[in-house]
Amino acid sequence: MEENKNEEMQEVNEIENGTEGIKIASDVIAVIAGVAVSEVEGVYGMAGGFAGGITEVLKGKKNLAKGIKVDVDENKTKIDVNIIVEYGARIPDVAFEIQNRVRTAVENMTGLKVEEVNVHVQGVNTESLLSEDSKEKNEGESDQQENL
Repeated sequence: MEENKNEEMQEVNEIENGTEGIKIASDVIAVIAGVAVSEVEGVYGMAGGFAGGITEVLKGKKNLAKGIKVDVDENKTKIDVNIIVEYGARIPDVAFEIQNRVRTAVENMTGLKVEEVNVHVQGVNTESLLSEDSKEKNEGESDQQENL
């Protein structure tokens, strides 16, 4: 009985020390990175390709790996993140936070060494500004109508 426990512990240590015999799919790493990015304040959304948007619409599911490209080589990985930021967010701060969170999440969950996290800002969301402007205009018009 005790011999089995020692063998199990030895297997766990081998896995933790070198991740030998374990292959982690790039999609899994992309999902981990996507969840980490979605938690960063100032990120409006992920910028994905046309195919990703169609898949999301047809399946009705949110693609957590959207806008993330992962290159895995041996026990190292490089991650590219394409984002859309909220208007008013300080882009360098958002990018720095994304790099830290993605690196921490991927390294902790997979044991892979993250060499690079490249953040590509693809756009700025101004929809909230436009909706606020139209709301203010509508309020202004209704005030004018009341005065008549």
